[in-house]
Amino acid sequence: MSEAKPSQEKVLETLAGFIREVIGQEWAADVAITMDTSFNHDLELESIEFVALAEKVQQHYQGKIEFAEWLSKMELDQIISLRVGDVVEFIVRCQ
Repeated sequence: MSEAKPSQEKVLETLAGFIREVIGQEWAADVAITMDTSFNHDLELESIEFVALAEKVQQHYQGKIEFAEWLSKMELDQIISLRVGDVVEFIVRCQ
């Protein structure tokens, strides 16, 4: 048995760290980032911050995550309702 795929918990931890870096440390102490956290409603992530987050994900996973391509296949309402868990699940599937 090989453990090639990172666990959802590990990916969530990594992604939460990136989100905190992108948004800023003073904000990070106030909000828990879980699988159900929404980027739009809960985090109020600006589009430029989302781009910065996508870049961090690309760099960390060494280009194995086609984040922009995945988003390009979504309708606007799907992107607006995106949760942290959706991104975590996508990253795990890509590994």
